[in-house]
Amino acid sequence: MIRVGMFVDTYFPMVDGVIHVVHNYAKRMNDGEFEVVVFCPVADKKYRDEFSYEVKRCKSVKLFFLDYSLPLPKLDRQFKKALKGARLDLVHIHSPFGVAQMGIRYAKKHRIPAVATLHSQFKQDFYQATKSKLITKLMLNHVMKVFNSCDEYYTVNSRVAEIFYEYGCKHMPLIQRNCSDCTPVEDAEEAKRLVNETFSLSPDETVFLFVGRINALKNIYFLTEALSKLKDKNFKMIFVGDGNDMPALKNKIQKFGLTDNVILAGRITDRELLKAMYARAQLFLFPSMYDTNSLVQLEAATQHLPTVFLKDSATSATVTDNVSGFISEPTPEAYAQKIEQVLADRELYESVREGAFRDLYITWDETVAEMKRKYKIVIEQKKEALAKTKHKK
Repeated sequence: MIRVGMFVDTYFPMVDGVIHVVHNYAKRMNDGEFEVVVFCPVADKKYRDEFSYEVKRCKSVKLFFLDYSLPLPKLDRQFKKALKGARLDLVHIHSPFGVAQMGIRYAKKHRIPAVATLHSQFKQDFYQATKSKLITKLMLNHVMKVFNSCDEYYTVNSRVAEIFYEYGCKHMPLIQRNCSDCTPVEDAEEAKRLVNETFSLSPDETVFLFVGRINALKNIYFLTEALSKLKDKNFKMIFVGDGNDMPALKNKIQKFGLTDNVILAGRITDRELLKAMYARAQLFLFPSMYDTNSLVQLEAATQHLPTVFLKDSATSATVTDNVSGFISEPTPEAYAQKIEQVLADRELYESVREGAFRDLYITWDETVAEMKRKYKIVIEQKKEALAKTKHKK
């Protein structure tokens, strides 16, 4: 049996795309051939883990100005004891900070491979937090030092691979596509009826949907400005999610006169309701220039819901314009025009709905099988490298 340690600097009850990826790898790979342990921080003392795989948590401290808590693994004796006795064959980090760095040190000490999945555009994160190019550069250099200490790294599409190569990866990352645990709704009409009742929508209303953290990095203010420029205001825009920038979003909605058009649904944990919302919407609006390959765009595709992206965004790299998604020039005016053009061309719209489902929907079984194959390769490569080093001595 191959024991894999997955290291991530935030975990449930917080919810984001990285957490969903780690969770799905862990539960699906914990199958007898592989055994998975997730190492992560405590985010809520009242929360209790109920998973089919082991979870080892370290102490953390809440930072009021961030959505996330700061993990403190070095200060947690129990966590260090759990890691010391973990008997891992491979370390897989999903972030480059405190918990992940403990994983890297474990891998080096025990001479086992360490791999990384590169999820986030850290340069944008750091600059937004510091507003300093110098500090951003120093922080990015530190992050890349962590990633470059790994034996291999993966990311979700070719554009993100290029971004991390520009950041300073020793070689181009391998592509490991994300997928979704969503499945198509069994009864689309019943799903639409549920959403109409839940949010007091009329059956003929046009519905746009956004799902994700309510954070400026997601370009949510751009989205409200673009919506204000639509000629036909007979639509409902539903924002699903929560975050520190919710007050600012509410101000933008009021500023652009969209109070009657916008529904702030908050965080939705009912996956069946969320699936129904994807099935009810006409377009998924995701103008983020920050995300790499968000799981929500894949969730949308499982319900034949096409996404409108911005040109040159990393997350648009997985679609072809007017084939499996829609890509707009990066201005609010152009984004509004793109929405209107799409809705006016019924034949194109139906074609792209099918294209999104056909090209983007892949199962976790396929993805996990591929990752297991990659794990076995890197384990063998590590053994061969160590044998060569021993032979030279």
